[in-house]
Amino acid sequence: MCAGVEKLKMKLKKILGVSSALCLCATVAQAQETNAVEQLQQQLRQMQANFEKREAEDRQQIEALRKQVELLAQKPAAVTNPVVAAEATNSVSPGLFKELSDKVDNVVEAQKKSLPGEFNPAIGLVGDFLSSYHSQSADKMGSARPGGFDFWARSVELMASASVDPFAKGWVVANASADAATGESTFGIEEAALQTTSLPGNLTLTAGRFFGEFGRLAYIHDHELPFVNRPLALDNYIGGESRTDGGQLNWLVPVDHYISVTAGVGDQFGGDSPNPNNPGNFRAFYGLNFWGRASTFFNLTDNWQLEAGVSGMWNPKTQDRGGLLLQPNGVTTFTEKERRLAGVDWKISYVPLRENQFNSFTWGTEVLFSDNRFFINPDVTIPSTGYEGSVGSLGLYSYVNYKWSRQWSAGFLFDYLQSAQNHDDETLAYSPFLTYAWTHWNQLRLQYTHTDRSAVSGLKPDDAIYLQWSWIIGAHAHGWTQR
Repeated sequence: MCAGVEKLKMKLKKILGVSSALCLCATVAQAQETNAVEQLQQQLRQMQANFEKREAEDRQQIEALRKQVELLAQKPAAVTNPVVAAEATNSVSPGLFKELSDKVDNVVEAQKKSLPGEFNPAIGLVGDFLSSYHSQSADKMGSARPGGFDFWARSVELMASASVDPFAKGWVVANASADAATGESTFGIEEAALQTTSLPGNLTLTAGRFFGEFGRLAYIHDHELPFVNRPLALDNYIGGESRTDGGQLNWLVPVDHYISVTAGVGDQFGGDSPNPNNPGNFRAFYGLNFWGRASTFFNLTDNWQLEAGVSGMWNPKTQDRGGLLLQPNGVTTFTEKERRLAGVDWKISYVPLRENQFNSFTWGTEVLFSDNRFFINPDVTIPSTGYEGSVGSLGLYSYVNYKWSRQWSAGFLFDYLQSAQNHDDETLAYSPFLTYAWTHWNQLRLQYTHTDRSAVSGLKPDDAIYLQWSWIIGAHAHGWTQR
């Protein structure tokens, strides 16, 4: 009995000993854990204190720099105010001024750094190809292109543009197209211009060779048109595109409503001749071309907009622009002496705030009035019978274009023209067209055009079908936007 009790006591002592050891280990571990937590909390408090100290120092430095900048900004006043000059001089210590100067130098040096190719010009290439069929030959329809079947690389346009410096940007457009008679491509500089970006008073100056701002579509490249061919009135009255060598000043009127006013002067206006004014050895001031345009914009509703403008062009003395102009009767000749052109244009467009990439509508119209003065010779064989007289003519074009998806759109163009040399010579044209845009850089357009001409012209009515394929490679400042 006693032996059993002794064994039981021994087991109890072992159990108590193990329990005590476990409790001691737990206590030590708990103490170690508590110390670790306290250390972490202390480190966190120290980091927070350091952060607050650094933040306070940064705020003090920023405030000091701000005060120095304010003092430096008062330098002009210090020239006439000795008190301000003395305060600024006493408050800016040499060491602080050097520190500020070093920081400014660092900022300037950082601005000089650029990414590789940052100053390289943006370069783009545009191809515009036409295939067509005309029911009449060239001599019967008055076209520079042959009748029947025809393929024409109308335009291969290379463009480069870039900022010249912080105050101006420049661009160059080189164009090559196939000659109607020889088929050979001729290469020429279509545009080469410089435009300011920092003139005061909302002014923008453009100089060089460029398309002068006149009307709605005269300063638009062929591949940008919403239809295949340039309207007849623009071809006859302007000479196609409103290309000029000169200068143009635009003023954005500083009012809440958008109003833009443009005025320009140049030694030519229009692309109908390499040198339409034929100046010879001396060009007087009245031998230049003067043009202007005023335009505005209205939001009719959230989805409907109206653009409207008026334009004018005057060449007091054309100095025989275009040479001797033989009339359809084969005996009368015209020599242009003065050129006057006026126009009014508008565009009503529906561009919904939602789904505007898939749905839009445009109605654009321009009415032009030409009132040129000619030296008219009724019989080229008798020069003494000539006299001077003016010819007033009216021309207009109107078109609609409806887009019902991202890729598909269709429209209709109406042309009416009285010849600038004879208002009895009338031409009417009707052109439905369909456009499919694979992407923004690649599009096809199919167009049918029926042309009626009056008997005065001696030309025949003509039916034509056109298929236009246009594409863009690289950067291109003027693309296919809604015109």
